[in-house]
Amino acid sequence: MLKNICRLDNIFVAIALILITLFLVVMSSTFVKDVRSLSKVFAYTESETIQIQQSLKELGYFDEEVTGYYGNITRQAVKDFQYDYGLSVTGEVDGATASALGIHLGSQQSNDLYILAKCIYAEARGEVYEGQVAVGAVVLNRVASPDFPNTIYGVVYQPWAFTSVSDGQMNLEPNGSAYQAAQDAINGWDPTYGCLYYYNPAVATSSWIFDRTTVVTIGNHVFAI
Repeated sequence: MLKNICRLDNIFVAIALILITLFLVVMSSTFVKDVRSLSKVFAYTESETIQIQQSLKELGYFDEEVTGYYGNITRQAVKDFQYDYGLSVTGEVDGATASALGIHLGSQQSNDLYILAKCIYAEARGEVYEGQVAVGAVVLNRVASPDFPNTIYGVVYQPWAFTSVSDGQMNLEPNGSAYQAAQDAINGWDPTYGCLYYYNPAVATSSWIFDRTTVVTIGNHVFAI
């Protein structure tokens, strides 16, 4: 009887050891997978790091030489920037941080038509159709100008460029009219005749905008150069 009990104890111990071993193997595999995933998310190429450092330098957060190496100094500069801009302070350049820096990293998924449609919907969904196209044309005129970022993504997410980005309206999904207006603007329709700025005089608060030369008024927006 005692011998049988000992055998059962040994079986239970063996089963327990097997289960513990399997658990540790699974957990180890998951941990490694998670680490690899994180490494992939926040792995920057040299050119991407140069973009990050240059943008931080222009904004006064990076005083060192632009090297393309993402080390502790760059990470701290990113943290300082994130803190000042109300972003999650991680030291890593996620989508929100890249947007605030006005840069586009290759790991981010973007679509010019989609981003432009989102901007048009956020900025001009209550305007006449020509006014929606005009807002899209301003974005494209900035892309073509040496004074602004050279991509639609960079222009739209340039810090403080569009109120709809800072107040969250850019997170709204565009409707069919916004998509069509974006496509018409991309196809070359420019009702603004090359304008780089627009504003609603009824709600505009930045005094400098009133000093720009007015070209045309469409709906509620004044378009200027």
